Amino acid sequence: MATKDKAGNKEPGRLKQLWQIFNLTRETDKALIPLLALTLTVPIVAGVFVGLWLAAGSIFSLILYITTGVLLAVLLTLVVMGQRAEKTAYEKISGQPGAVGAVLRSALRRAWQASEFPVAVNPRTQEAVYRAVGKPGVVLIGEGARSRTKKMLEDERRAVLRAVPDIPVHFVHVGPDEGSTPLPQLNKALRKFKNSLRKAEVLAVSHRLTSLQRGNSMPIPKGMDPTKVRAPKPR
Repeated sequence: MATKDKAGNKEPGRLKQLWQIFNLTRETDKALIPLLALTLTVPIVAGVFVGLWLAAGSIFSLILYITTGVLLAVLLTLVVMGQRAEKTAYEKISGQPGAVGAVLRSALRRAWQASEFPVAVNPRTQEAVYRAVGKPGVVLIGEGARSRTKKMLEDERRAVLRAVPDIPVHFVHVGPDEGSTPLPQLNKALRKFKNSLRKAEVLAVSHRLTSLQRGNSMPIPKGMDPTKVRAPKPR
């Protein structure tokens, strides 16, 4: 059902939005239509065959198996289309300033604390450093050439350790260099780091760093001193 925005303009309904996403994605993703054809047909055909095999002449059981196949087909189709659309969107913005921020805003899990705005920017090249705080500690993400973001990352690492000593600080590079993390794989790259903080510690560290960055005193959760967060156990 279509809704209206604050300006009174009619927004497209859910089906129309899906159709728009499909059309935008298939323009660049040639594998989309064959994949969606498989996700639609295979579960339905499987439901029919399994129903004919196990229903033992019961019409109700046959209908139940076919209905299950149809629902599974719809679910798989929506999941695949969403993943392909996300991949296509990332490929379109990859290499543009602010692309990392868009990923942090839209795809990062709730266990992470991050902002779509960088913590450091090179005004000449528009290369930037972003910060995400999660159970692995602090992850600094360099957007741009590795050679030009290296110093920015090291400067930010020192600033982080001055604010919250003994916190693990990791680097991720998103850029044109060989070995850098592709933009669509950024979320996966963040999950590869070993966890060393609890949820309360993540929030405390994030508040501490944000308050220092903004130059004000944002409240820190009671009973938690971010400067005394436990360091990860040595291996």
